[in-house]
This record gives sequence, structure tokens and C-alpha cells, in this order.
Amino acid sequence: MKNINAVYVSLAALVVALVALVMCVVCCTKSSDTAIVEEALYQKPELVVQAMQIFEQKQREEALRQVEENIKANADELYNRADDGIIGNPDGNLVLVEFFDFSCSYCHRVYPALKEIIVNNPDVKVVAKPMAFLAPVSKYAAEAALAANEQGKFAEVYSALFESKGRLTEEKVDEIVAATGVDMEKIKADMKSEKVQNTLNATSDLATRIQVSGVPALVFNNKFLQTLDASVIQEAINAAR
Repeated sequence: MKNINAVYVSLAALVVALVALVMCVVCCTKSSDTAIVEEALYQKPELVVQAMQIFEQKQREEALRQVEENIKANADELYNRADDGIIGNPDGNLVLVEFFDFSCSYCHRVYPALKEIIVNNPDVKVVAKPMAFLAPVSKYAAEAALAANEQGKFAEVYSALFESKGRLTEEKVDEIVAATGVDMEKIKADMKSEKVQNTLNATSDLATRIQVSGVPALVFNNKFLQTLDASVIQEAINAAR
């Protein structure tokens, strides 16, 4: 949202600058250039719109470049943090990162695509980074998944939660997690552990640094993939190979 507001402010500044330039030419000069400028703007007012569009495109390109730089600057934490959950081949040489929230309907929609990618690409590792901001139960579910990671069951809990139907509650999360065969007593203890809380906080901080603006957010090859479609993800993987 801050980036969007900044673009609007910049566009407004551009309009003001263009108007000021015209006023300066019209009011402060006595040469025939004044008439030329007036006539050009009168005949082609779309010049102002075109200038704004060019400026906006340059702003978008600069924003994307900055995002890529931020991703590269945080690459180690993004791709290699030891406490993150892993889906697919943990030794895969191609790494896809997913920022998600278990309460996110779009995250539930992208889950089948990620599942397809994992099945079809044994060299791909998916680093799953749970966030917790869409609903009160989001944090509880994220804690449960990360606690299951301590028992080597993150992928099972991740899949079970995304394949569940209906709204999640804490009771439903417990039921789903227990069905994966974990030690629930240990899960409950680990959910509030410093390690799990640090992982959640680190994910939130990282998301801010690389400008994750919503979920699901997929990162591959140092770029965001704006898609819920397995074919788009597959194309990016094929290109990286």
C-alpha cells in the first residue's frame, strides 16, 4: 500500500510539474515559443497523459528492480533458513518459496498447483513460510505446522490443513494435526517454544523486507511469480533449467 501511495504522489507531482512548466513558459516568456507550447497542448492534450504513462511505467520498472535487489540481499534467509518447513525434495537444487496463511482462500487455491509441481519436478524444493495475519486461527495453525516440523511432519500437516474443508478453528486444527500421527503433547509444548515463535517472527520480518504485499506470494529465481496456475510456475522452472 505504501508503494501504491508513493506512485500516486509521484504522479501528482509530475502533473504539478507539467502545469508549472506550461505556466512558466506562458507567463514568463514573450517569445513565439509560448504560442508553440500553447498550441501543442491545445491540439494534443494527450501529451500530458502520455508523459504520465511513461513515468508510471518507469516507476513500475524501478519498483521491480528494487524488489529483486531486496530478494537477492536476503537470499540466504529466504531460501536456506534451517527452521523453515520444506515440501518436496529437501535437497532439490531448484527452490520455490511460498509465503502463505492457512486462512487464505487463495492459498488453498494455489495448493493443488504446488502439489502438481512437486510431483512433476523431483529436483524442486518448496520452502513454505507460514504467516499469521488473516484470522485469529492463522497463528495457531502456523504454530502447529512449525511444531510438527520438529517431529519431521511439517509436509504432512501442511497438506492436511490445506486439504481440509470448511473454516479452521483451533479444535479443528488439533484434530487435523493429530490425524497425521504426531505426538500431540509435544506439539502443544513446541507451539509456544522460542524456536517456533522466532521462526514466525523471522518470516514476518523477511516478508516486510522483500515487500510481500499479500499471500500467497511465490518467489522463484529471485522474482515474484504472480500466479495460481501450475503451468506458469512450470514455465519458470523450465526456463531456470
